[in-house]
Amino acid sequence: MLNEIVANADLFFVIAVRVLAMIETAPLLSGDGVPQVAKVGLAGFAAAAVFPWVQEAGYAMPANAGAYVAIVAGEAMIGIIIGFFLTMVFNAFTTAGQFFSLQMGFGASETYDPLAQIEIPVVGQFLNLIAMFVFVSTSGFQRLFIIGVRGSFQAIRAVDLLARRADFMAYVVGSLGALFQNALILAFPIFGTLLLVSVTTGLLSKAAPQINLLTEGFPISILVAFFLMATAMPFMIEAFSGLIDTGFENVAGILQGGVRGAAP
Repeated sequence: MLNEIVANADLFFVIAVRVLAMIETAPLLSGDGVPQVAKVGLAGFAAAAVFPWVQEAGYAMPANAGAYVAIVAGEAMIGIIIGFFLTMVFNAFTTAGQFFSLQMGFGASETYDPLAQIEIPVVGQFLNLIAMFVFVSTSGFQRLFIIGVRGSFQAIRAVDLLARRADFMAYVVGSLGALFQNALILAFPIFGTLLLVSVTTGLLSKAAPQINLLTEGFPISILVAFFLMATAMPFMIEAFSGLIDTGFENVAGILQGGVRGAAP
């Protein structure tokens, strides 16, 4: 096996570039919490695992250096596209928490997320942690490497990327729109209830101006939001799991040319 990899080092490098680009942009694996040495080692191990299959499939290597550099760049772009789409699906959970964190009074309380390298509200961080657990419990990493590595080499190669650029442009635009659509769907039950609480508090303040309900509105919104999250958490976890499953199905469909950036 090692002799075959050394003899076909150019093919092994092409495979490793796609896998490393996917790891650098995929959810959870792309954060600084994972050492760069571990990412490179994981990419090399995954490339070695699929190397015999790709070699038997007949991945033709170009004769000149310019064409080889173009293939390497195309393979890196494919890996980035796969990881980017899964990250967009994953970020829907954090965006959902951002939608109603301001409404419940937690808009100013932000924490640093070491995985995403940004500051997000506490509620968004909470939903982000729930999404991480759901992603791991639903075999997200196994499907990431099955679909993103072996399945992607079976479906598309670097030479096909230019011919199908219209599909991928539609997919990028659709994934950005799906991010906000899915986040709004996840946040709407809590966001809508908090909106009703705010409207009710405003009406009561007008009906009884001698009662200062403004100071009581914040703790009421916080209590109602936490009660709704605790009550709806089983349904939200089921929605998280379904959204992740649909995201992987869309990635597989896009690579095979059957889906154009469909919203999960």
